[in-house]
Order: sequence, then C-alpha cells, then structure tokens
Amino acid sequence: MPRKLAEDFVEAIKLLRAPDFQRLLTEYQRKPKVFYVAYGTQDQVESEWLIRDGAGNQYKPEDYLAAFARFVQENPARIDAIRILLDRPQEWGTDALGELRQKLSAARERFTEDLLRRAHEARYQKALVDIISMVKHAAREQEPLLTAGERVDRAFAKLTAGQTFTDEQRKWLDRIREHLVANLTIGKDDFDLVPIFSREGGWACASRAFNGNLTVVLSQLNEAVAA
Repeated sequence: MPRKLAEDFVEAIKLLRAPDFQRLLTEYQRKPKVFYVAYGTQDQVESEWLIRDGAGNQYKPEDYLAAFARFVQENPARIDAIRILLDRPQEWGTDALGELRQKLSAARERFTEDLLRRAHEARYQKALVDIISMVKHAAREQEPLLTAGERVDRAFAKLTAGQTFTDEQRKWLDRIREHLVANLTIGKDDFDLVPIFSREGGWACASRAFNGNLTVVLSQLNEAVAA
C-alpha cells in the first residue's frame, strides 16, 4: 500500500474507498471468543489504604498509629507542646499548637493532621478527630477521641457551669466558640486580627463586655480545651 500510494495515488484511494474493501475491513473472519467458567473458584477483590512517609515507607493505618504512639511517648522531653498537653494544659496556646504541628509533620513518618485524621478514621471509624485527642490517645489509650466541636463544647460546659452571662457576653462566647472549633486555641491578638472579632469592635469591646476579665476567661478556656 505505501508503494501503490507513491506510484498511483488516485488508484490507491479508489481501492481504499471500494465497498468490497470497506466491507472486508469490518467483516473479516475473527477468532471466536471463548469465556471459561471455573466452577468452585471465587474471585475476591480487596482494597487497602496505605500511608507513605517522607522516606517512601508505607504503613497500614494501625501501624502508622502505632508509630505515632511511640513518637508521642518517646518525645515529651524534646517537644514541649506534647508535655503541655499531657501535664500542663494551663500553658496551652497558639505557640504550643504551632510547635506541635511543626514537629509532628517534620518527623520521618510525616505525622500531618490530615494523614493522622484519615488513619484514625480507618482504624477507629471516628471522623475528624482533633490533634489534641490524637496526642492524648497516643500517650494514654483510655483518652477519648473527640472532634474539635466535641472538645470545645466540653470545655464550654465546664466554663459556663453554674454561671450567668449577659446577652452581650453570650454573643462573644458564641464567637469565641466558633473560633476555637476552627483553631483549638485563642489569644488576645486574635480579637483584633480575626474578622469574626474585629468587625464587632475587637479586644476593646470584648474586654468591656466581660468587665475586664476576658483574659481570665480565655485562659480558662484554653486550659479546658487542652485538658
């Protein structure tokens, strides 16, 4: 065909377009298809979710969490944020949370929040576990696995038990709760930087609503969240 196209292009095209040739292209005899059935043989399809660390090693969720537990139990002396969560919750704050995230993700196993959260969901069927619960449960298995919302609600229940608040204070507490669910910690600077607070007057208005005692309230909340 390449030679015929070069020597007599018109006749070659006529051949390609010929009805008999076109029919041959679609109706040529094919080898019959055969489907074999193996009675007594059952196909089984399985899937498994694996986690890859920074060195290329792969872990099953339970093995990844076992490695995380070893890391938490072996490093409180070197990672202050772990020690704070386990023994000094009154010192919990933005700096501690930042250190915790940085040190965990820098580990050889890459203990990022996303990978840890997925591993906990696969292992314990608990979605959206917060990083505080991850660390506490890794150190002491009897510690509950909570979502950020569950943890913050527990902290608020402890803070507000038996207390009465004005309508204005409750509005600020609702904003504080929303911020804590997203961030797990709160500080004075957040009130003038985060829109949910700054658009309502920032620290000055919030502190005035709590009669100058907001610093104490935030300290109690941070401790209760980390406890």
